[in-house]
Amino acid sequence: MKASLTLLSLVLLSTRAIALTPAELQRITFDQHIGQVLSHDLKFRESGGQTILLVLGYYRCPMLCTLINDGMIASLQELRLSAGRDFQIVSVSIDPSEAPEAAAAKKIQYLKQYGRAGAEDGWHFLVGDKNTIAQLANETGFRFAYDSLSGEFAHPAGLILLTPDGKISRYLLGVRFDARELQDAITAAANRQEGSLVKQLVLVCFHYNPITGKYGALIMNVLRLSSVFTLILLLVLIVRLARPSRRTIMS
Repeated sequence: MKASLTLLSLVLLSTRAIALTPAELQRITFDQHIGQVLSHDLKFRESGGQTILLVLGYYRCPMLCTLINDGMIASLQELRLSAGRDFQIVSVSIDPSEAPEAAAAKKIQYLKQYGRAGAEDGWHFLVGDKNTIAQLANETGFRFAYDSLSGEFAHPAGLILLTPDGKISRYLLGVRFDARELQDAITAAANRQEGSLVKQLVLVCFHYNPITGKYGALIMNVLRLSSVFTLILLLVLIVRLARPSRRTIMS
């Protein structure tokens, strides 16, 4: 059953010639609007009564967007459910300068990677004007910003699950998605059930540079703290194992 979807894309362009500040980067998150119904004047329609996986990003993104889609596809390949038959996927570019040709090329790439028959009718790659998608970003709580110094967008990582009537059911955050959790989310959205708020994952596209292979200060600090915490746990374990037992002392 084919879906009739018309969803346009958005972007807020900054004219500043400076990099985003740490305070600005901290605002790059998902504000989870569970239960929010997308405006009908966005012309978001799904006539087949299916769940919709909404993916916001941009097609020329050299960083996190690829990881998000790779993670989603890997999980979807483990499911018996298939795009086009059981649910729809809508990928929307947040870059208003991207042309339909870029969307078409990305569709070919990801459909080949997904490898499911009939998916071409169930995965839609869209571009559009900044005003329409600005409204979509606001309604979905997708907070992002353009960095004029690097020419890239900082944005959060995750998927948005929509019910067949366009209501936000739940968010799946990150770049890797548990297959069982994804299936449960699709099923819940299909049954028009609303999930609960999930913890924000500090993963922002802008924080990793694939050219230099280096992470930004925020991610590096998180990794350093995790390493220190792991080292402390190992030292505590070693001390406990090295300490003679009371039985040995008494003997």
